[in-house]
Amino acid sequence: MRIADFTEKAAGKFVQIQGFDQSIGESYDHWAFVPDPLPSELHLQMATYKRVAEAALALGRLDSAADKLPNPQLLVRPALHKEAQSTSALEGTHATLFDVLEAEFVDKRRRSSQVSEVLNYVDAAMQGLELIQRRPITTTAIADLQGVLVKGTRGGSWDAGVIRRSPVYLAGERSGMEHSRFVPVPEGKLLIDGMNAWERWINEPSDVPLLVKAALGHYQFETLHPFTDGNGRMGRLIVTLQLVDAKALRYPILNISTYFEPRKDKYKDLLLACSQTGEFDEWVRFFCDAVEAQANAEIARIDALLEFRTQLLNELRAANAKGVVLDIVDDLIAYPVITPSQAAALHQVTYPPANNAIQRLVEMGYLDEVTGRQYGRVFVCRRVMQIVDSL
Repeated sequence: MRIADFTEKAAGKFVQIQGFDQSIGESYDHWAFVPDPLPSELHLQMATYKRVAEAALALGRLDSAADKLPNPQLLVRPALHKEAQSTSALEGTHATLFDVLEAEFVDKRRRSSQVSEVLNYVDAAMQGLELIQRRPITTTAIADLQGVLVKGTRGGSWDAGVIRRSPVYLAGERSGMEHSRFVPVPEGKLLIDGMNAWERWINEPSDVPLLVKAALGHYQFETLHPFTDGNGRMGRLIVTLQLVDAKALRYPILNISTYFEPRKDKYKDLLLACSQTGEFDEWVRFFCDAVEAQANAEIARIDALLEFRTQLLNELRAANAKGVVLDIVDDLIAYPVITPSQAAALHQVTYPPANNAIQRLVEMGYLDEVTGRQYGRVFVCRRVMQIVDSL
């Protein structure tokens, strides 16, 4: 981290740190950045507030668009799995959406480490969404969710689920603390005080627009870097929790990481630039670009899913299909990868009628078996997968 890259208006101060870097076996004498508390009054450019308003309108259109589906709750499952896939890929953990959905039918011991990490995000998100129905977003709650996020992974070490008690740094082009890209606030009182101030800021009533609060809250969280692992994924999950908690979205269906992933260098550069310059406009506009783009993409996805569902139901009714077949089709949006056993459990029927219904959908070309096994067979609706995974 080059102090020379930070201007006189930098959004924080430096503190000297010394220690021994176990990863390279060398001592260091360097600096860490302690961000200032977020301001109660913001002075952003009019162009920035214009982007905030445009993104907020797009978010409102998305929330309304969900009502087009008979059961909007069905959107939650594929949306969370898609966000889990994208947010993990942004951190270098790659798994296909099909692998993630199929993993529910695979013994946990046979899951790849990549898939397990992605599914941990889904678990953390579901617990977080349940949590905000009862209590505010707090440091303690976020720490608990981080423990879920890294469970059983390389980040699931002794300090999982607690505010870090050791220094961290963001790697640069060369190894070591002194060659790092950025060194967050050191562990201890400064970090705890910073997280307490962050918690108060995101929860206190204010005139700061929601999307600005989400954007700046994300910046501050990533800059504090409160955990030894999972900070990026947790920070982006908090954005989802903020939007749902504020009732800007009734359903967690905005995949913001899908926008950030192919632009990850710009995403990281802009977060760093906030610290270096104390200017938030460009970051807030980029954040709003992501919200608007992904809201519009999700609206298009809802329209495509609705069109497919209507077409499929019309064709099935014309073929005199009844009962479990129609029930399975109704739920294909949430369960594009399915087994007969899961279909039986979902629709409270025994295995034979569920299996017969799936076989009929296979014969009509709506489902394909992808396992080739006589038992434990897995089926996929490729059209729904294409819609979910392409936007």
